[in-house]
Amino acid sequence: MGKVISFTDIFRQLSFFQVLSEGELHELEKISRLRSVPRYKYIFYPGECADKLYILTEGIIKTGRQSEDEREVIKSVLHPLSIFGELGLVGVETRSEFAMAMSQTVSFIEIDVNGFKELMRKNHELSMNVLNLVGGRLQRTEKKLESLIFKDARTRIIDFLKEMARLRGRRVGYEMLFKHCLTQQEIANITGTSRQTVTSVLNELRKENLINFNRRSILIRDITKLA
Repeated sequence: MGKVISFTDIFRQLSFFQVLSEGELHELEKISRLRSVPRYKYIFYPGECADKLYILTEGIIKTGRQSEDEREVIKSVLHPLSIFGELGLVGVETRSEFAMAMSQTVSFIEIDVNGFKELMRKNHELSMNVLNLVGGRLQRTEKKLESLIFKDARTRIIDFLKEMARLRGRRVGYEMLFKHCLTQQEIANITGTSRQTVTSVLNELRKENLINFNRRSILIRDITKLA
């Protein structure tokens, strides 16, 4: 059997919770539970009550919105130790976006929002961390909007590749390799392009010997030359 990790051990790995005392960490543990869902299962969806905060412990998820004609816009792709679903902490009562499992198994800690708010009332630093978390989310949304307005499709796709390499890449000499579980349609949904455009740009970059790729990984030959 593998080692069982307590909620408190996970909380201690996040700078977000380092402002909590031992007693507060145990209070947080009492209002938390561990859940797992299979691939393509919703963790939450639009219209659902925003009464839980989440910490991803295993797997990969995506968050986003879906239009009435079922077109999907992916807002973020999250990996372990990411915090998500935080808007319930700042007065949002009903969710306007979804969170869905992308890897075979996804596990996460689910925290009761009302109990977490009690901790925020006692701990000013925790409240400031929540504001910073929500502020960071707003900055990322604004940055993505600016990219959609001011950058062409090729540049947005290249920016996505560079960001993935920065976050998930492994350097081998001048090359950067990162693994992923995204379809080309999902990359299109992240970059605000079409699947055909993603296919075209990736093939162009491969012909230019800037990248190589398969279904589960992308190799950037020299990130300084990727433009």
